[in-house]
Formats: sequence, structure tokens, C-alpha cells
Amino acid sequence: METVSTVKLGIAGCTGRMGQALLEAAVSAPGCRVVTGGVRAEEQAGRNMPPGLVLAHTAKELMASSDVVIDFTAPEFTVELALEAAGKALVTGTTGFSTAQQRALEEAAHYAVIVQSANFSIGVNVLEALVEQAARLLDDAYDIEVDEMHHRMKKDAPSGTALMLGRAAAQGREVDFAHARLYRKEGLGETRPRGAIGFSARRGGEVVGVHTVTFAGPGENLELTHRAFSRAIFAHGALRAARWAYGKKPGLYAMRDVLGEP
Repeated sequence: METVSTVKLGIAGCTGRMGQALLEAAVSAPGCRVVTGGVRAEEQAGRNMPPGLVLAHTAKELMASSDVVIDFTAPEFTVELALEAAGKALVTGTTGFSTAQQRALEEAAHYAVIVQSANFSIGVNVLEALVEQAARLLDDAYDIEVDEMHHRMKKDAPSGTALMLGRAAAQGREVDFAHARLYRKEGLGETRPRGAIGFSARRGGEVVGVHTVTFAGPGENLELTHRAFSRAIFAHGALRAARWAYGKKPGLYAMRDVLGEP
């Protein structure tokens, strides 16, 4: 039975991998109900859509009929959603934003609740906290390397999650991430600078996501790894964030806010 506290959800890109995972997870999720699905074209409307779902073809339509929209699409559409989100909430796991697009999200958060995370897995967010703590405890004699692997269809590299983990390491070391990050190039180059945070990215098969942060020190290595076996973990985390975001004051929030981390 629906109550006054039931959150009306919109799912952007509901025919995609994450959209389908969200629709499936929402069936048994407490306190929320999917009322609107965002699709790009009429011909997609019949693909695995639950009965009674209202379809929206624009950001404005999707936001207008929902309390909270969950979005795992593309930066351009995410910004469109944010601009229509005044007085409502947007939960986005989209990655690959340009500086200007990120700034647009931050501006929209003056009028809307926006929860932004590169990864809504509970385990990854615990990993983020562990990486920050390890970086704080281990000095720069320990080189930091972030390695990630995803399915062949993923476009951005390094992944948003890898960058999130790199930023956590920089936070722990109290260094500027923009100056510490190191993306490797082919061919001969200089030796690894002390204090750098290196990244490597691999693509292949149907890998949902594997992230490893290595602290390579004198005589020992410490490795922290998260392996995702199903997109359901991201869907459940995003639904938790949507319930949390409903009724909050406008602002730009992260998953650590949802989890109650300091």
C-alpha cells in the first residue's frame, strides 16, 4: 500500500544496462515507486518496460512527473536534468563530466538536491574511506597505483570510480590531486615521480568493474580491491540515495553523506 512518504521515481535511460537494473531492483525497494521512465526514442518504448510506466522523452518531462530522478546516462543529458531539477532531487552516477559541465551541476545544486557519485556501491564507498586512511598512514615512500578494468563498452578512462579513489588518496596525503595524478603514455619517458598517483585502465569482455589500489613500498605492497559481480549493487545504492535525497535541502551531496560518513 502506497503512503504519503512513498517517493515517486523517474529512471533516466531506462532501457540501458543500469536503467534495467534499477527497474528490477525498485520492484522490491521499500519507500519508493517508479512512475516514469526516460527513453530516447519511441521505438525503445516496448523494451522490458513494466506495465503502467509513463514514458518521457525529455529531461523536462522526466523531472516534472517525479520526486527524484535517478540518472546513469551521459554528461550532456545529466546537465539537462539538473537544470530542470529545481525543487526536486537528482541522483546521478554519470561520469566523464567536463569542467564546465561539473560547474553547471554545482550551480544547479543551489536550487535542487543533487547526489553525485562515481559509484553507488556500498563496498566501493567503504573502499574510498580505506584508501584515504591508508594514504594518510603510509608516507610517499609508498607509491600509489590505481588499476581498473571494465567491460568493452565503457567509454571513459580512467573510470570515474578510479578517479574517486585517486582523489581519496590525494586527500589522505594532503596533496593536490591535479598535480599528483599520473596517466601513462606509450614509449620511453621519465622515471616515476615520487608522490605521484598513477592510473591504468583496461577494457574487455563483460567485466562489471574491478578496482585495485596498490601502495607499493620498500619490501612490501598493500593492495585494496573491490570486485563488482552485478550491476544490482549500484542500483540498490542509488535507490538508497534516492530515498535519502527526498525532502533534503538543496545542495550537492556525495554517497558518503547518504551513508552518514564524517
